[in-house]
Amino acid sequence: MAAWDLSVSVEELGPDAPPLKISVTSDLHIGGVILKVVEKSQPAKNTSLPSLFDPLTLALSILILFLKKHAPCRLALCSFINSVKVFRRVFICALAGIIPKLANGMPAFFTETPETEAVYKMLAVSQPAPAPETIAKLYRSTNITEKAHINSRWLDSSRSLLQQGVKENDKLLLRFKYYTFHDISPQADAVRLTQLYEQARWAILLEEIECTEEEMMVFAALQYHIGKVSLTEQFVASCPAMDDLDSALQCLEVKMEGESSADDMLETMTAPELHDYLKIFRPKRLTLKGYKQYWFTFKDTTISYFKSKEESCKEPIQQMNLKGCEVAPDVSVAGQKFCIRLLIPGPEGMNEVYLRCEHEQQYSRWMAACRLASKGKTLADSSFSSEVQSIQSFLAMQKTTPSTNAAQTDESINTHSLVSPRYQKKYKPKQLTPRILEAYQNVAQLSLTDAIQKFLQIWQALPDFGLSYIVVRFKGCRKDEVLGIANNRLIRIDLSVGDVVKTWRYNTMRQWNVNWDIKQVAIEFDGNVNIAFSCVTADCKIVHEYIGGYIFMSTRSREQSNTLNEELFHKLTGGHEAL
Repeated sequence: MAAWDLSVSVEELGPDAPPLKISVTSDLHIGGVILKVVEKSQPAKNTSLPSLFDPLTLALSILILFLKKHAPCRLALCSFINSVKVFRRVFICALAGIIPKLANGMPAFFTETPETEAVYKMLAVSQPAPAPETIAKLYRSTNITEKAHINSRWLDSSRSLLQQGVKENDKLLLRFKYYTFHDISPQADAVRLTQLYEQARWAILLEEIECTEEEMMVFAALQYHIGKVSLTEQFVASCPAMDDLDSALQCLEVKMEGESSADDMLETMTAPELHDYLKIFRPKRLTLKGYKQYWFTFKDTTISYFKSKEESCKEPIQQMNLKGCEVAPDVSVAGQKFCIRLLIPGPEGMNEVYLRCEHEQQYSRWMAACRLASKGKTLADSSFSSEVQSIQSFLAMQKTTPSTNAAQTDESINTHSLVSPRYQKKYKPKQLTPRILEAYQNVAQLSLTDAIQKFLQIWQALPDFGLSYIVVRFKGCRKDEVLGIANNRLIRIDLSVGDVVKTWRYNTMRQWNVNWDIKQVAIEFDGNVNIAFSCVTADCKIVHEYIGGYIFMSTRSREQSNTLNEELFHKLTGGHEAL
């Protein structure tokens, strides 16, 4: 019960004010200390301190900072609470309009005053195209190592801003960290969709994600169109009747997916197959130089190929199970090149295979089948037809369409604001304008909502979409490598050449652990596969939070979408601090 003095620095008294001397005892509660401080200085009543003093940690003459609990932060949607965990702070932003509850077609938070309604309308509209000088001045990562360094900047969601050194009026960037998007409804989520579109647009402009030249022209055309229609058109506002109709349709969809007729069961038992002549190329096999034509069959999740159609009743030359493989397009519509790049897991690493199709219809079917097979789905899956249509729709956007002379000479288009610096250097504006306007003819009839959704859909179809990179050192290895973290898998990448070495799916993961003392992550997969690595460019807590966060996302379903289990999130991502 001995008494001792505490030195309390009060922020609002100014940096030059001497600390206050407060005499306390070990049984004095925090309210008593605050009262003593208030009596001496009359500071703000909002504070951020523990609920009780611990005499073992608050030793004699310790220095305490008496700070405001609430402080402004330079972020678009909120002023923030210093002592609230980052996860909780993002949830506050969600209530403010990113995961909204609606009132009069907009989040309830924004309907309180005409001023807040005006703020909502501003946030729901995409920003004008940036000047080329602005794009040129911004930081651009030039290699995978620099991309990995960006991911070292994520805040810890289980700790407060104050604990992580964020001060009043510091600038923070609000970004989607996990590339698994839940509950996005075009009728209700104007702010959220716009934010996602801005993040995708800047990822393209700053070359954070690779895309082909034809894809860049489509992205540019969509940006141009979105910029034009944003001046006169807004997102479709929802109304209670439409919300009820949407809910009823969703329930009907779930019900229909859960029910199966005799015909459905028969179709499942006799799953559809693909049969075609394709060409195959294996870059790492010296026995196969260039593309060679074979007869291919696609059944379940396996591709088999034969010397000819007549020999398809015999044993295949080879079978390739695509479950867990990496699938990427290698397409040039103008050059009539329709290839599929496959990285298939094998005992000694990833086997690279290219399949070449004759035309876009064939490519659309086989590409859709490969994408589904990589996820463990067959051609009988209900999403096969929509996947084919999505691929065909994107290919159609890349086709050259004859346009009017007025469109060809449109001088209002600022081409260098719509493409990344790589193409700014490669082409002059007069060369880019007709190409962008040709692509624009294919999207000019889209509404604002449809155009933004189409942009996001194409962004999500890019080969490197959703990959977050961390430089790591695997246990037993002498050189650094890259760990790619996606929403459904981990990828081991050779740092020197960028090749995929190995892929591990989350659905085969048995457990993962972090040794916080030596900063090492250990993961066990099915089949007695064990890996361990230390992180080079980021704290291992960031990797731990990525893995736990994606597993948390996988536990959410449509029925549970309105309830966020914060406790489960912190159990999966918080590590030893949460425990």
